[in-house]
Amino acid sequence: MAEDQQFEELLEYLKRTRGFDFGGYKRASLTRRFDRRMKDVGVAGPREYVDYLEVHPEEFGLLFDTILINVTGFFRDRPAWDYLAEDVVPRLLGDKPEDEDVRVWCAGCATGEEAYSVAILLAEALGDDAYRERVKIYATDVDEDALNVARHATYSADDVKDVPEPVRERYLDRTDSRYTFRSDLRRMVIFGRNDLVQDAPISRVDLLVCRNTLMYFNAEAQSHMLEGFHFALRDHGVLFLGKSEMLITHTDLFVPLELKRRVFARVPRPTLRDRYAFVARANGDDNPGPESSPDLGSVRESALDVAPVAQIVVDAEGTVLFANQQARRQLGLTRRDIGKQLQELDVSYKPAELRAGIERAQEARRPVALGRVEMLARGRDAVTFEVLITPVLRGNDFLGTSVTFDDITGQATLQEELERSKRELEIAYEELQSTVEELETTNEELQSTNEELETTNEELQSTNEELETMNEELQSTNEELETTNDELRLRGTELDRVNTFLDTILTSLGLGVVVVDHEQRVQVWNHAAEDLWGLRAGEAEGKHLLGLDFGLPVQEIKPQLLACLSGESEREEVTVTAVNRKGREMRCRVSCVPLAASDVTGAILIMEELAKG
Repeated sequence: MAEDQQFEELLEYLKRTRGFDFGGYKRASLTRRFDRRMKDVGVAGPREYVDYLEVHPEEFGLLFDTILINVTGFFRDRPAWDYLAEDVVPRLLGDKPEDEDVRVWCAGCATGEEAYSVAILLAEALGDDAYRERVKIYATDVDEDALNVARHATYSADDVKDVPEPVRERYLDRTDSRYTFRSDLRRMVIFGRNDLVQDAPISRVDLLVCRNTLMYFNAEAQSHMLEGFHFALRDHGVLFLGKSEMLITHTDLFVPLELKRRVFARVPRPTLRDRYAFVARANGDDNPGPESSPDLGSVRESALDVAPVAQIVVDAEGTVLFANQQARRQLGLTRRDIGKQLQELDVSYKPAELRAGIERAQEARRPVALGRVEMLARGRDAVTFEVLITPVLRGNDFLGTSVTFDDITGQATLQEELERSKRELEIAYEELQSTVEELETTNEELQSTNEELETTNEELQSTNEELETMNEELQSTNEELETTNDELRLRGTELDRVNTFLDTILTSLGLGVVVVDHEQRVQVWNHAAEDLWGLRAGEAEGKHLLGLDFGLPVQEIKPQLLACLSGESEREEVTVTAVNRKGREMRCRVSCVPLAASDVTGAILIMEELAKG
């Protein structure tokens, strides 16, 4: 089996067992990071790595840490943040009433530095009190470990080095060498897990910050996420991307406000949720008034029944409470269907799957659009609907849902006719173009050159994204190496201190001390031994003891030395006549002690000049 196929099976295994879909990630960077983990654990390929994951479940965490590179920082790419503070934020706040909330979504927030950077900008622009009353910042990521770091909001001095000193003093509390974002402002920043490829976007957002995240995904996944971003933003919302993300091919969704700073404005387009809203019949009023009179109730019931849009109402238990005339006519319902369970009726899955949508609306407490669906009715032409599921709430209690089926068949037909007319116009244009081909040869050459430049620009953009990805990977690796280097430096300092301490002990003894290994080679020759025999440590260490030429008759102590090295004796002592470094004859007592360490064999020789007497 080809290795590419094995790699795809590995990705499918991770999706099936861990619920994480890497299908939208760029294959080049994804393969590099998988290869790194497989090399670290010593497996040959994707199939062997699957076996390794099954046996070592703790490897999943290390793998995700390698893939989900969390390279971020406060006010990263400072000029872009300056533009955001000086131009974008004042315009956003100026367009909103003073009593309206300001909603921000930081997608791919990693360890939270950029979310808190946005919080600082808004607090500076609004003041602390207005910030606490109006601002909601939703920060999301797929990496739970990174989100835990972000929730604690505590960073090292190196992490906050790009925060100007006055801003740091105002918004970050210092404890020893750590900095923590102010707790009263931190409560407005809400962290949660969100997979941009699979999960629904956060809605009604004024500012969406997603920096250097899109570049990890392929074109299809990027398009899907940008559609979600477009849905999430309000009509005048702003999208803030990373420096290698340009949106060249998505001008129908976003237009640049400042391309150099990667700030884009949402292109407004009408959606179903902007055209419909449902008001519940069950208002829960305990004091009956004019609205609860039977006549008015009949009028309201009749008005709902004759509404031009097909509508059904389902309570929290899934019972159909209401279906107006259009719903009965277009969806094949009858009055006998009122009171039945929705799942018993064809309309629950035809023309659209309603039950899953109702569950999503109930969980999210917001309308869910199912988009365009087509329905074939017997004896009639196909009908196109836009389906909207709206939760009916009283306070925070879920009462049921209203499902509307907006008949847009005419609009869809007109759109098809428009597309057909455009195609016919294109054909006519091509025919006209062929008649003047000779006159426009130069123009075609210029157009061809322009297309080549656009293709080259897109290739350069893709290469730039790849280089930025590799740069962040290298930055992450460099941080790991710096941490390892700091640990090694600390251990080296400790080792130097231990060696100095040991040297001090040997010097303070005032006795000549020589340590030999199991091959009788000198490992330690202290200062007292130098003074006694006139032989420096550099001349003795590493040499065979019995081969050294100095005033001690080493052949006379050889039996005691061998006894210590062989473990036959715990201590041997002998007194010999020797010649010191001054050439004077003396009596020297030599004590031989075996080394006590279990994994080291050798002996210690202690030499002491005896006083005459």
